[in-house]
Amino acid sequence: MQTIRIKAPPSGTGSGAGQDAGRETENDTEQGRHKDLLPLLVGAAVAVGAVGAMLALVDLESPLRGPFTLFFLLAAPGAAIAAALRALAPWGRAVASVAGAVAVDLLVAQGMLALHMWSVRGGIVAVTALSALTLVAAVAGRLRRRAARRWTA
Repeated sequence: MQTIRIKAPPSGTGSGAGQDAGRETENDTEQGRHKDLLPLLVGAAVAVGAVGAMLALVDLESPLRGPFTLFFLLAAPGAAIAAALRALAPWGRAVASVAGAVAVDLLVAQGMLALHMWSVRGGIVAVTALSALTLVAAVAGRLRRRAARRWTA
C-alpha cells in the first residue's frame, strides 16, 4: 500500500494555510532530528555490547561487567534475528527478536551444560558465533534476492 502525500499550498496564497505549513515543517524538522539520533543510539549500543563482551572475555573485574555482558547477550542475537525478520511490523519484530535472543542464550547454556563444557568465555563465543551466522545468512539472502531482481528486470 502506498501513501499519497498532499502538498500544502504555499504560505503566500492567502488561504490561511500558512499556519499549517509552518507546523508541518516543524514536525518534519523534529522527525529529522529523531532520524539523526538513531545512528548515534545504535553506535552507543554496539559500543556497550562490545565492552560487555570484552569484559567477559578478558575476565576483568568491574561493576559494569554484569550489565554490559547481559546487554551483549540480549542485543547481539536480537539484532541478528531482527535483521532476518525485516518483513514483520516493527513491534512484532521487536518482540520476536527479544524472544529469539532469550531462546538462543538458553539453548547455548543448555547445550554447554549438557556437554559438560560450561564456561563464561565459551558462552560468549558461542552466542557471538550464532549471532554472526544468523546475520550473515540474513544479509546473504537479501543480496541474493536483490541480484535475482536485477537479472530479471
